Amino acid sequence: MVRLCFFSVFLLINLGAVIVGGDGFSRDEFPPPPGFVFGSGTSAYQVEGAADKDGRAPSIWDTFAHSGKMHGDNGDIACDEYHRYKEDVQLMVDTGLEAYRFSISWSRLIPNGRGPVNLKGLQYYNNLINELISNGIQPHVTLHHSDLPQALEDEYGGWLNRKIVKDFTAYVDVCFRNFGDRVSHWTTVNEANVFVLGGYDGGYLPPQHCSSPFGVNCTRGNSTTEPYLAAHHILLAHASAAILYKEKYQDKQHGFIGINLFAYWIVPLTNTTEDAIASQRAMDFMIGWYVDPLMYGDYPDVMKRNAGTRLPTFTNLESNQVKGSFDFLGLNYYVTVHVKDDPSKLEMEVRNFDADMAVDLRLADIQKDTSGSEFPITPWGLQALLEYFKQVYGNPPIYIYENGQQTPRNSSLEDWPRVKYLHGYIGALLDALRNGSNTRGYFQWSFLDVFEMLDGYESGFGLYHVDFNDPDLKRQPKLSAHWYKHFLKSKGVSSHGFIQLEKNLSALSHTR
Repeated sequence: MVRLCFFSVFLLINLGAVIVGGDGFSRDEFPPPPGFVFGSGTSAYQVEGAADKDGRAPSIWDTFAHSGKMHGDNGDIACDEYHRYKEDVQLMVDTGLEAYRFSISWSRLIPNGRGPVNLKGLQYYNNLINELISNGIQPHVTLHHSDLPQALEDEYGGWLNRKIVKDFTAYVDVCFRNFGDRVSHWTTVNEANVFVLGGYDGGYLPPQHCSSPFGVNCTRGNSTTEPYLAAHHILLAHASAAILYKEKYQDKQHGFIGINLFAYWIVPLTNTTEDAIASQRAMDFMIGWYVDPLMYGDYPDVMKRNAGTRLPTFTNLESNQVKGSFDFLGLNYYVTVHVKDDPSKLEMEVRNFDADMAVDLRLADIQKDTSGSEFPITPWGLQALLEYFKQVYGNPPIYIYENGQQTPRNSSLEDWPRVKYLHGYIGALLDALRNGSNTRGYFQWSFLDVFEMLDGYESGFGLYHVDFNDPDLKRQPKLSAHWYKHFLKSKGVSSHGFIQLEKNLSALSHTR
C-alpha cells in the first residue's frame, strides 16, 4: 500500500516546480570521503582491450560483438587500458577522482570459468588496484559486467543453469582472497535487470537469447521463461557470494558487498488512477523484482500474480539467504520515462516479461535507436528515485554507479550538454542528501569514451575523448572533464556562471 500511496501523492506534485540543486554548489557541501565519494567508471570488456592476450579467453560479450551485432565493432582493443592503466590513473588523479569503478573480466582471471587461475590476469588486476591505491583513489569493483566466460555458456547454459551459483561463488572467492585486502567495495552483478531483459527476453545483449515474437534474430531461447530463470539464479549467486564474503572475509577486510540495478524514474503519463497503478507495477517489475527478495525474501505480489508459475519460487532456506544479503545497492540512472497502463498485454495468449508488466513505457524525447542522441536532462527524476528508495525500502545505502550524457562519437570536445547534465544531476543529488537520502557516492559514466553496450563506438559518454583512429589511442579532456575537475577541487559551480565557465574552460581545452 505504501508504494501506491507514494505514486498517488507524486501525481499531485507539479514536477516543473521542483527546484534542483539551487544555483551553485561545491564539493565541500557533500560529506567528505570516505563517507561519500565522487568517481567515474568503466568496465573490463569496454575499456581493457587485449582480448586474446596473456591467457584471457572469450566471454559471451566477445562472442556477441564478433557476431556483427554492434555495427561490426568489438572490444578486442577498445581503449587498451590493459597496457595503459598507469596513464589512465594519472588522468584520474589530474581530474581529482576520489574513486574508480571498474570490473574484473572473469575469463581473464579464470579463462575456463572455473579451475586454474591465470597468473597474468591476476597480476594485471593487482597492478591496477595498487596503482589506484598508491594515488589515493578508492577501487570499486564489479565482479560480473555482462561478460560471463563463454566456456560456461557453452557447457551448461550459463545463468540459465543452477550450476552457475557454485562457479560464480568460486570465482568471487578468488577475487576476495587476492584483492580484498585493498578493495573495500564489491558489486556482484552490474545492471542485473537489464542484463536479463536484454540477454534473455529481447535478445539485443549477450548471450542473445530470445523467442518470437518478442525478440529479433535469435536462434535460441524462450522469452516467456528464461528472463525469470536467469534472474532467479543471479539472486541466488549474489546471495551465495555475499554469504561467503560476510562469513570468511568481511571481519578482517572491513569491506562491503552489494548488487547493481538499472533504474528509470517512472512517471504516470496521465493523472488517471490506472496510470498511477501501472507506474507502480512497472517499478515492481523493474526494481522490486530484485530489491524485494533482497529486502523481504520474496518477489513482489504483482509479479507472482501476473507471471504465475513461470516465476521461480524460493525455498525457505533460499529466501533467508537472499534476504538482507547486501550492504549497499548500486543504481545506474540516466533518464525518466512515462508509463501508460496497457491491460491488453495481459490478454496476450503468449506472454513474456513486457506483457506481464502490462504497461507502455515511453521515453520522452528519446528515439528507440538512441545512437548518438542526447538524453533529456530531468534531475528531479533522480531526486524522486532516491526518495522512493527512502520511503519504500527504508533508505538503504546507495551508490549512484552510473549517470552520464550520451553524445555522438567524435563530437566537439566542448561537450556542453554533458556539463549541463552533470551540473543538474549532482545538484539534485545534493538536494536528496539534504532531504535524508542515504546515498554514499556518485560515479559519472564514463571516464573514457569506451566500447558502448548498445552501439559500440557510435557514441560516447566519456569525460575524455579517445581517438580510436589513432594507433596511440590518444586521450583528450573534454570540457566536462575540466568542469568535473573544477567541481572536485572544491571550487563552486553555478548555473549563472555557466557562460564565463564555458569561456574559461574552452580556452583551457584549446591550450592543452
